[in-house]
Amino acid sequence: MSSRLVQQLGAQNAAGATAAALAGQIEALILDGRLTIGERLPSERALAFELRRSRSTVTRAYDLLAEDGYVTRVQGGGTRVALPHAQVSTAPPETADAIDLSIASMDSTPGLYDATVRSLPRLAAMRGTSGYSLQGLPELRDALAQRFSQRGAPTSPEEIIVTSGALNGMNLILATIGRRGERALVEQPTFPHALEALRRHGYRMLPTPVDTDGWDAQHLMELLLTGRPHIGYLIPDFHNPTGASLPDDVRARIAATARSAGTHLIVDETTAELDIDRGWSPTPMAAHGPHVLTIGSMSKIAWGGMRLGWIRADRALIARLLAVRPSFELGTALLEQCIAVELLADMPVLTAHVAQRLRAGREAVAGALTGFDGLRMAPTPGGLSAWIDLGAPMSTRLSLAAREHGLVLPPGPRFATGGVLERRVRIPITMPPDRTAEAMRRLRLAWEDLRGGTEPDSRALVRAAVI
Repeated sequence: MSSRLVQQLGAQNAAGATAAALAGQIEALILDGRLTIGERLPSERALAFELRRSRSTVTRAYDLLAEDGYVTRVQGGGTRVALPHAQVSTAPPETADAIDLSIASMDSTPGLYDATVRSLPRLAAMRGTSGYSLQGLPELRDALAQRFSQRGAPTSPEEIIVTSGALNGMNLILATIGRRGERALVEQPTFPHALEALRRHGYRMLPTPVDTDGWDAQHLMELLLTGRPHIGYLIPDFHNPTGASLPDDVRARIAATARSAGTHLIVDETTAELDIDRGWSPTPMAAHGPHVLTIGSMSKIAWGGMRLGWIRADRALIARLLAVRPSFELGTALLEQCIAVELLADMPVLTAHVAQRLRAGREAVAGALTGFDGLRMAPTPGGLSAWIDLGAPMSTRLSLAAREHGLVLPPGPRFATGGVLERRVRIPITMPPDRTAEAMRRLRLAWEDLRGGTEPDSRALVRAAVI
């Protein structure tokens, strides 16, 4: 089994690289957050064997990294990842006009202010209570249950927990049913923070491919049956980052296969309401059995500042989740819950606004890309972003070049379990058209730098928290 470093590098990317180039590739992994501070790297001998390179090349690469402060080397203690003191920031560029494409989120819906005002009497009526809401306000859980039922998955309020965001919900699930050392089936690409959560809980990844034209359903189901993962993490609606959606018949087959394999499916519906013109409405995977756990959020349809999400699960699991939750959280803020009740009461207006904003963002990205030679944008019927094919494995290099122009562009491998997807970048369709136009102008400059032979400095790349 190859080391994590080689998995992240991709043996094909490191093949034939000089010591300086190999050091640069490892620096990019460190600064992009794909290698973590303090992580132990393979020994020189082991890495040379894995890459089929001379030990002297690997030794020189490690020496260069150590000279620049990207690793520390201790006799008998191995080589560990570090960051240079006072040389590299772990925040986005500090220029006032920097544009951060690692965040795929819209500003608040126009109805948020009015919903907040309408929610205040509801909040005031609770001043005589403790203020704690472990499972969530009954009226909010009822509204969420009705939304699931309207979409085809009959649900009761007792099958809902209100959380402080979808990722918070995922961590609660993993804290409750997680098993260290077990396997987790994940899509490739997928949401990076979900990968980080699974790794933090000790899971080993089983990736299954997804592209703009959808899933390899046969591969996914065979992986379920042969790998028998304990957890499967899926984004079936407007997949982040590809924008693909699973057809109803495939959802049913995947759910049935997961049940046979004994796999819990964590279904992320954060993007489920981000429809522009898909033309059909699938049944939620929650309709296919108690082994399906659904997480959702208001952050993409209302505002990222509303830290409110939910879990839908069968009542037995809800009881287990409620038993674990007080160990790290006593409930979700009441004001956000009161606002969410008001917003959910007017979902048609909310989703229509979201569709209008996303349509404008999609057109702005598509229009700007027409002048890029070699880039391809697939149809994007909804979701947060466009998954762009660069035509060549140069995503990390383009990300580095973009930094030189005040643009934070997470490279394709940021969305993967290893050093793959170098042909891809994610471009959000969530920004206002004028902001998108400026971002694409900067991307064009970076693209022209690469096409003109100007190589970026890998030290310019810093970790981007992808949202």
